Amino acid sequence: MTKINLSFPKPGRVFNRQIYDNLFDYSRFIEVWYGGASSGKSHGVVQKVVLKSLQPWKHPRKVLWLRKVDRTIKESIFADVLDCLGTWKILAFCKVNKSDRTIELPNGSVFLFKGMDDPEKIKSIKGLSDVVMEEASEFTIDDYTQLTLRLREPKHKQRQLFAMFNPVSKLNWTYKQWFSEDAQIDTKRVVIHHSTYKDNRFLDKDNIATIERLKVTNPAYYKIYTLGKFATLDKLVFPVYKTQRLHVDQLQDIRSLFGLDFGFVNDPSVFIHVKADMRNLKLYILEEYVKKGMLNNEIANVIKDLGYSKEVITADAAEKKSIEEIKRNGVSRIRPATKGPDSVIQGISFLQQFEIIIDDRCVKTIEEIENYTYQKDKKTGEYINKPVDSYNHCWDAIRYAVEEVNGQARPKFKTINITI
Repeated sequence: MTKINLSFPKPGRVFNRQIYDNLFDYSRFIEVWYGGASSGKSHGVVQKVVLKSLQPWKHPRKVLWLRKVDRTIKESIFADVLDCLGTWKILAFCKVNKSDRTIELPNGSVFLFKGMDDPEKIKSIKGLSDVVMEEASEFTIDDYTQLTLRLREPKHKQRQLFAMFNPVSKLNWTYKQWFSEDAQIDTKRVVIHHSTYKDNRFLDKDNIATIERLKVTNPAYYKIYTLGKFATLDKLVFPVYKTQRLHVDQLQDIRSLFGLDFGFVNDPSVFIHVKADMRNLKLYILEEYVKKGMLNNEIANVIKDLGYSKEVITADAAEKKSIEEIKRNGVSRIRPATKGPDSVIQGISFLQQFEIIIDDRCVKTIEEIENYTYQKDKKTGEYINKPVDSYNHCWDAIRYAVEEVNGQARPKFKTINITI
């Protein structure tokens, strides 16, 4: 076991104040870190857990780092931990297995990186000292409960679970667990930390301007991602849905449909796989790939890696150049969606006929369906038949995917007269 000596002569250049003030406080079993985008909460928790694991414990720590979906780990929490170890000049002394996604620290502490796609696999992991849930809002209350039960190894003192997330919908389990009127918080076991971009001293002026501009460009996102507040429940576009684990082989008699919505800096690109059971009017959402900053060749590579390069894929018609570039990168059957008057309203009207079943691994689609709402007329207080332009990227891709089974009927209604 190697002894590590870390010294931070100027902590203000390493830590944000909020995390620095709580670096060595391990007194609460649950630490909730929530708030706006770019507030430094995830980065700070990584610093705290890494530093905790380097302490001279009698028994080296065994930390489980989690995302809900396994394939998102490599470019998120795993990369963040490696970056922290590298910045602190410790990485060269660690044993890193990138294929198994494990890291052994010089003092014998072990980091495991897993997805909760299959909760049963997590049950086989023994002897945990700490658990970190990145994007905790993507998990379920059952996931959370199971993880608290994994933290029972008596040899490890000051065991903890860390939950980091943006406060999305009040329908989300995180709101019900810690913030609703019915939530019962034992302050001896649970501590809640809130932060916004103003708590992150390392942000540059361009990042700050982008975050603050949401007040003008997207008020719904501004409340969540700038102010770090839970969204107020409004009239949902799709108020009823259910989640379950879906298996393609059990739905093989239903034709697969694929959609693609483009994004880059502020909005993600979304590739979606759905099945529409026209006889029973059931819409199954099986797979999603959602990521910002993707170039067209990268999107093409994702589609090929997923095994769908030969499928018909319907994409946003506004991006004809992107469609052509993806086609030249080996996805030959991609095509533009048909856009016409009221195409969004008509597409939503068509989808509203279906019972919606979402695979529980499609976490971004679930997040959107819980936040996709109708606009309200400010003068009359009535909702109009037009959705808010937020939380719709997955649903735009779904609209494109089902276009060929959509009869393109005119919308069945024009207004929703609900006075509040």
